[in-house]
Amino acid sequence: MAVERIAKLINEHPFPARPLVPLLRQLLRPPLLSGELLDSVLSRLLAAHGNGLKALEVFRFSLRHLPPSSSSFHTTLHALARMRAFGESWELLQHARDRYPSLLTPKALVLLLSKLAKFRSFDETVRSFEELEKIWMGAGKEFGVHEFNALLRALCSQKRMAEAKAVFHKMHARCSANVRTMNILLLGFKDSGNVMAMELFYHEMVVRGFEPNVASYNIRIDAYCKKGRFSDAMEVLEEMEMKHCVPTVETFTTLIHGAGVVRNSVRAHELLDEMLRRGLSPDVAVYNALLSSFLRCRDLNSAMQLMCEMEEKGIGLDDVSYYTMFCALKRFGEIDKVYNLYGKMVDRNFVPKMRTVVLLMNCFCEDSRPEMGLKLWEYMVDKGFCPHGHALDLLVTSMCCKGRVEDAYKCFKQLTERGRCPPERSFRVLEGFLVRRKDTEKIEELCKMMKGLQSLVPQSC
Repeated sequence: MAVERIAKLINEHPFPARPLVPLLRQLLRPPLLSGELLDSVLSRLLAAHGNGLKALEVFRFSLRHLPPSSSSFHTTLHALARMRAFGESWELLQHARDRYPSLLTPKALVLLLSKLAKFRSFDETVRSFEELEKIWMGAGKEFGVHEFNALLRALCSQKRMAEAKAVFHKMHARCSANVRTMNILLLGFKDSGNVMAMELFYHEMVVRGFEPNVASYNIRIDAYCKKGRFSDAMEVLEEMEMKHCVPTVETFTTLIHGAGVVRNSVRAHELLDEMLRRGLSPDVAVYNALLSSFLRCRDLNSAMQLMCEMEEKGIGLDDVSYYTMFCALKRFGEIDKVYNLYGKMVDRNFVPKMRTVVLLMNCFCEDSRPEMGLKLWEYMVDKGFCPHGHALDLLVTSMCCKGRVEDAYKCFKQLTERGRCPPERSFRVLEGFLVRRKDTEKIEELCKMMKGLQSLVPQSC
């Protein structure tokens, strides 16, 4: 059975309302189950934004027949942390400590700490880090610079730079920082938009004896590009080459995007040509950067031609390609072209990521075309994906306002039947319209569904 089919059946199962194991015995029984199949199914469940507790059930079931792999462990932990199932995440780590200590890696720390840093206070995050250290030490694992880097990365990902610097200074008392430490903090300053702080920190680190690498220069180039300081970015490129640090595909991708920010699509194309002269092979990210450059210059024809070229050359279109084009078409008021591109995307059986789904849902609902939003919803569900909670908010509101309360109720119910707790906003909107219609039976069923799931599953993210 294909991975997509297995993941779809698991995603459609009403767990935790009903046990999932009987289905898993049918789908993943030996000798069908392999490490490769398990990794693929878990990755598909994660991409589908399903209930992370299902991923945990699949992982636990697999332990009866297979030794766990790092990738399956990380994917399961990611699914749990994303839905804020921190208790289950902790239990999973403790189980790894007792049975599979090799699974306790810096990546596992990053997956959990990044969500803790997002949803909990700094003090709670640090306390959790200290508790995690005990788990690592209990497994006989070292807890050094790589683990501290995981905490720094989690804080920097949430732009909590003051706390990150405090941790960095505290870290010196226990272990020596490395170039990755420097790059994590550089990236944090860059993402927070503070170029001056980034440069001050960079020069401070160089004075301390750190040798910047390609990633260090790429981060600085990206910071200047995002601020529209393209000439400064080119100066960093020159500095990079003077230090005999060879620019990479990522370097040129960033510069092409930067040329687009200053609306210089000619320079963006020249940079692509320069890449080719250097023997670097452009990937889909490079073409997406060029696509963005054309669209920032409002050159829609060149952007459309580039998308055709990407397909002709076998590079293909990814979610960034579609999202970039949909954003531009919506901004330009080219709604008909949005529908046209959406139709082509569906014809290609391409499954967009959640930010693209939300963008399209917003576009359809703003255009008073909730029926198109419903088609998108059905397309995603048919592919085995649980659309994002915000997509449900938009669709339920639009459907109800158009008098299609039954359809809104159906979509809401589909999410609950898959073990996902819908957002409070969708519930309140739908409840309000059902009250107006005096549909007592559906109101009672709605409240029952929500109460049953809220006690077991966090709200949809």
